[in-house]
Amino acid sequence: MASKKYVSFLSLLFLLTSAVSYAQLGGTYDVMDSSVVPSKRLPQHTEFMANNYAYPAKPRNQWELGLQVGAFSISGDVRNRFPGLGAAIHARKALGYVFSLRGQLGFGTTKGLNFQPSTSYSKNPAWAGYGAGTPVFYNYKTNIYDLSIQGVVTLSNIRFHKAKSSFNIYAFAGLGGMIYDVNIDALNGSTPYDFSSVVAQYGPSGFQYEDRKDIKSDLKDILDGDYETEGEIDNGQPQLFDKPFRFMGNVGVGVQFKLNKRLSLAIEDKWTITKSDLLDGNQWQENGPGQQTAQTRDYDAYNFLSLGINVAIGNKAVEPLWWLNPLDYAYNEVNKPRHMKLPKPVLDDADGDGITDQFDQEPNTPAGAPVDSHGVSRDTDGDGVPDHKDKELVTPTQCQPVDADGVGKCPPPACCDSLMKIIEEGGIRGKCGIGDLPSITFRPRSITLSNDAKALLASAAQQIKNNPNCKIAVIGYCSSSKSEQQLSWDRVNAVISYLVDKEGINQDRFIFKYGEVGGDCNTVDLRDGTGEEGPTTVPAPHPNLRRGR
Repeated sequence: MASKKYVSFLSLLFLLTSAVSYAQLGGTYDVMDSSVVPSKRLPQHTEFMANNYAYPAKPRNQWELGLQVGAFSISGDVRNRFPGLGAAIHARKALGYVFSLRGQLGFGTTKGLNFQPSTSYSKNPAWAGYGAGTPVFYNYKTNIYDLSIQGVVTLSNIRFHKAKSSFNIYAFAGLGGMIYDVNIDALNGSTPYDFSSVVAQYGPSGFQYEDRKDIKSDLKDILDGDYETEGEIDNGQPQLFDKPFRFMGNVGVGVQFKLNKRLSLAIEDKWTITKSDLLDGNQWQENGPGQQTAQTRDYDAYNFLSLGINVAIGNKAVEPLWWLNPLDYAYNEVNKPRHMKLPKPVLDDADGDGITDQFDQEPNTPAGAPVDSHGVSRDTDGDGVPDHKDKELVTPTQCQPVDADGVGKCPPPACCDSLMKIIEEGGIRGKCGIGDLPSITFRPRSITLSNDAKALLASAAQQIKNNPNCKIAVIGYCSSSKSEQQLSWDRVNAVISYLVDKEGINQDRFIFKYGEVGGDCNTVDLRDGTGEEGPTTVPAPHPNLRRGR
């Protein structure tokens, strides 16, 4: 009945703990945090951070201290009456994500009682006061103290499809030593017990006994529970603290539930094997009345089923490694790189026009030809001749179609032929003949030349260079306020500076005009200025209002 209560209690506790633990998941750590790396592994961390070594340094991880209590029982020649009380404390340290070492100090106490009488006790000094062949009921009370070092193995933290785990299944095995103190309840005060009321008589088939229920009741009334007689020990057995000492080994399994980053619960079962047959105070097998008494051939062992509370301790350290997934860094780095060195992507651009091949709709554009965002050669005036071939970059619509060089023909109206002839002969145009020059448009309140504007100026520069006798008037508009005057000046200056600095045209060929009326405020016009008078440079009218200052 008692064992069923223990099982029911542990099962309920297991379910409750599971529910709590699934809500409290374990954590991880930042592999680039040097504060959790011990000094002896800092060189590796430095190499890792410099991308000279692929593996991050193992972090400093916390110790675990634990306290366990639970049911303690002995498996021997005498029946364990019911589980006794066991307790243990331990310190555990991870050596890696799978393997850790644990030092454990344990204590257990339990009692045993056979409900069948025995007669083969003649060589057991604890029952020396009884007459030969008199039935007795073997019993004992044993205290055991042990100390062991255990290797603990866990694999449940290596997870391929989940980042964290709230529980940990582990197995362990260890070696150590134990001392024990066993006592027998063999006397009623100072005289042997009288078990005649339990044993009825001896018949043809041996002693006749009461049924088990009656035996339990009778023994409860007879035994006083003093356990005043020392149990038998092996002759020549080593002793420690005046108690018999034996080397022992233990094995076990457990499951640990995480409550938070510091606390966890554990349910564990440990089985300890000893090279002693006297943990229950008896090593003689029962051969029946009048038969030879012999030693049993097996050794006693004991079991400790426990519930434990564990706490992780340590500053500037990560959690014990058995809670961390060793794949965490690799998976997170693949998913969202923070540390790995990624090569700069190289996208093919066969014609070198700045548009990658997968987006280039004209993959064989000649070198140096201006293109649009689709890699197609620009045709600013839409005359069918791409800009890199067009000798007249901006041909008015009325002057099209154009020839193979993109030059249109714009005959003057018949009514104006004579006037044009007079003007040309009168020298108003002189001998320049440069033709039409483009207008440059700026974004509102901007003085920066766009890529299209630069392309127009490049074409105009070629015209200007082909007509070295021409002077060029550069004209900006609007002057209703100081800021407009300065803006007009800045734009004219930007156009002239580009033609001088980028296209190599002499500054003296330009006539600087700004703040004119009758034009678009956002436009700067270029025209034939041959025969006109005007400065080539003009000081800024209001430099404190200069755009971009």
